[in-house]
Amino acid sequence: MPGVPAGHVRIFDTTLRDGEQAPGAGLTAAEKLEVARQLVRLKVDVIEAGFPAASEGDFEAVRRIALETRGGIGVAALARCRDGDPQRAIEAIKGAERPHLHVFIATSDIHLKHKLRIDRTTALKEAVKWAAYGRKMLGADAEIEFSAEDASRTDIDYLMQVYEAVVEAGASTINIPDTVGYAIPSEFGALVRRAVDLVGRDATVSVHCHNDLGLATANTLAAVQNGARQVEVTINGLGERAGNASLEEVVMALRTRPTQFPDLVSRVQTEQITAASRLVSYLTGFAVQPNKAIVGANAFAHESGIHQDGVIKNPLTYEIMTPQSVGLTGSQLTIGKLSGRRGLQQKMRDLGHEVTGTALDDLYTAAIALADAKKEVTDADLLALIEQRAAEVPSSVVLSGWNVTSSHEGKAAGSVSISVEGITRSADATGNGPVDALFRAVDDTLQPALGWHPVLTEYEIKAVSAGEDAQGQVLVRCRRSSDEGPGALVVSGHGLHTNIIEASLGAYLVAVNKLHGAEINGVSAGFVSPRAAEDLP
Repeated sequence: MPGVPAGHVRIFDTTLRDGEQAPGAGLTAAEKLEVARQLVRLKVDVIEAGFPAASEGDFEAVRRIALETRGGIGVAALARCRDGDPQRAIEAIKGAERPHLHVFIATSDIHLKHKLRIDRTTALKEAVKWAAYGRKMLGADAEIEFSAEDASRTDIDYLMQVYEAVVEAGASTINIPDTVGYAIPSEFGALVRRAVDLVGRDATVSVHCHNDLGLATANTLAAVQNGARQVEVTINGLGERAGNASLEEVVMALRTRPTQFPDLVSRVQTEQITAASRLVSYLTGFAVQPNKAIVGANAFAHESGIHQDGVIKNPLTYEIMTPQSVGLTGSQLTIGKLSGRRGLQQKMRDLGHEVTGTALDDLYTAAIALADAKKEVTDADLLALIEQRAAEVPSSVVLSGWNVTSSHEGKAAGSVSISVEGITRSADATGNGPVDALFRAVDDTLQPALGWHPVLTEYEIKAVSAGEDAQGQVLVRCRRSSDEGPGALVVSGHGLHTNIIEASLGAYLVAVNKLHGAEINGVSAGFVSPRAAEDLP
């Protein structure tokens, strides 16, 4: 059976599964594939691509990622220990270079009694049944992982009984989830040590920590010190409730404190961390807090005079890692009308993005056009352009033109012309500002054509760079007017332009096209429908 090489900590990234469970963080199949490509560049060991039984969209996303991902990286699919789930997961990952089936069932008494309504004996039988099934169907070379949901609140003797039984049945990895972030490092480390002593010779011990008490990274590192050799993490710590253990924090702790983790390394290409952080933040719409460790805007910023003096004399006085080690160059590039493709390509490579072929041509065209519209094109502008391309979706609803008038203390009046599946429609509307007026006009255009209009649930705007000619980046979240209740599909849309009204309309139309695509394809079209009622580990 597969295992983890000596001295290696396997990085299992679950951004596309647990990270996506953060409310409002849903991604299309194309967006999930774009994140997976960045995770390949980051050189994680395993990509947990999703929960195939949740929806057709999630199944298709996992299948596409499994087919594309190579380079020795595993592709994992999650499945409940319930008939139908493991079969669907295996079908999704069967084309992977390294298929990784991840089955789970809750083991704590509170979950068994109130959620699953089964006893311990039944849960044990189901765990063994589906671990054995996965091994039989995928063969000796596949990774079969078993997770005991809510392990940190499970009776420890029963938990060890379950782990021992699933390893005998064929599981090659046993995972210890701190599902509700209840553990503290000393007790969690002791729990991991007991599991390692019991099954560590026959299986890899993994941990999956949540951040409800802010201890996810600390618990994960305590687990590694006690023998865990797989850590389940997410980019930016994204995930359910308060999130998961952060990949960048765990990986950089292992790298920065080698004496605390003797002879242990990960294979992560840390110079790709910033690019991964930015991409996930952009596509999910979840901003990274400025004081976030490793990837926050202030992580390498120094304002105090004493600190500035020390850093100037020797950066090691106040920086325990270099900005370059996580993919920050510290430089700025100005692109002008005479800049060339090769220079742009090298700069994007320095910023953590490999751009070639038609993608490079398109980026170059956009960068030169932007150089015509503003004084200088900075690193931030280039990153915004490439992130915008990553979020592009097929468009059956296209903005043909718009016009708006607005005055001091007066109502704004807007008009739009929109093509819906090749048929052009126009509408006029008023609002309390130019963006509101245009959004209302879009709504009035779409309602008779589609039978619904978008309902704006969130609107954010920020400047990409400094200066009066900075690009404006707009994020919107929308649902269909025909959808009500907590299960309604909510999608995000991004817009980017030096004209903030144009950026706003662009973001609104991206959201419209995502909603329309989901409707045409029965909720999915690459979208993940509301999760199954059960909590996931």
